[in-house]
Amino acid sequence: MTANAVAFGLDTFGDMTVDEAGKAQSAAAVLREVLAQGELADQVGVDAFSVGEHHRDDFAISAPDMVLAALATRTERILLGTAVVVLSSDDPVRVQERFATLDAVSNGRAEITLGRGSFTESFPLYGFDLADYETLFSEKLDLFTKLREEGPVTWSGTYRTPLDNQEVFPKTEGGKIPAWIGVGGSPESVVRSVQSRIPMMLAIIGGDPARFLPYVRLYERATEQLGYEPMPLGAHSPGHVADTDERAREQLWPHFRENRNRIGAERGWPETTRAEFEHEIEAGSLYVGSPETVARRIAQTVRTLGLDRFDLKYANGPMPHAQLLRSIELYGTRVIPRVRELLAEAEEPPHAG
Repeated sequence: MTANAVAFGLDTFGDMTVDEAGKAQSAAAVLREVLAQGELADQVGVDAFSVGEHHRDDFAISAPDMVLAALATRTERILLGTAVVVLSSDDPVRVQERFATLDAVSNGRAEITLGRGSFTESFPLYGFDLADYETLFSEKLDLFTKLREEGPVTWSGTYRTPLDNQEVFPKTEGGKIPAWIGVGGSPESVVRSVQSRIPMMLAIIGGDPARFLPYVRLYERATEQLGYEPMPLGAHSPGHVADTDERAREQLWPHFRENRNRIGAERGWPETTRAEFEHEIEAGSLYVGSPETVARRIAQTVRTLGLDRFDLKYANGPMPHAQLLRSIELYGTRVIPRVRELLAEAEEPPHAG
């Protein structure tokens, strides 16, 4: 890994936003905002822009491939991906078809991150039993890895009809859609990523990033033991960039609190506090502050874990569109160049005395 080899992305779930007066926006308005945010990310030099799939009233994006297809017509160079596609409740054949189509219309800029989903609304919505949560993902990932090779597939499983020497169209011009597997931090998920030969994208949403080092070591060890070539390693974490540290914290706090407490109430968590928020910024995985502050935190995480890709989840609650745009602008124009400088400095050999 060298400074110039590390890629930097942005992620959003299309959080339902408010306007500057605090009035809630419609889902349609938020989707149009996401397109503008992706367009700006392309203009300011961000390497990748990814949108997540959810089926809830606090997130606007339920069909990420549709949003990305629209972005393909408004961008020129940025990778267009997912964060994540909930493969467990989808059909791997349709996923392959949709993203091969996206790859074509974007001139080879599609990528996909696959996941089991941290929310479960899609399972009853699409007629799946939550009791099958683990096996659904394992079986569908097995099929998708075969489909991704773009040759004839013979396969049988429990949750869909078998395939007998069948092909899926269209084929991609590059021969394979770039992909990641989202991993929340279980050893089984790490090994599954290696076995499928799809790189791991760590979802680090709290705590010291260094606590994920055992998973990184397992990823490297499993890759070596299976005789595979080393694979890239990525991580995704939340954050917000503003002109000063104080402004970034004050802008994010009310929206972070609302988002965290809503999800926490569903899962039986206690309400978050300002002290917890501040601690997560200082010593955890919340990248909040001025461009210099955020760049230094990202560079430290990249070095600690040996990352090839870092994605900032820039939307965290109902923050107004204008503040999100400013965060994207600063991330692309000031944070990413500064991270590259810091990484390059760390690579320089010491001067002889």
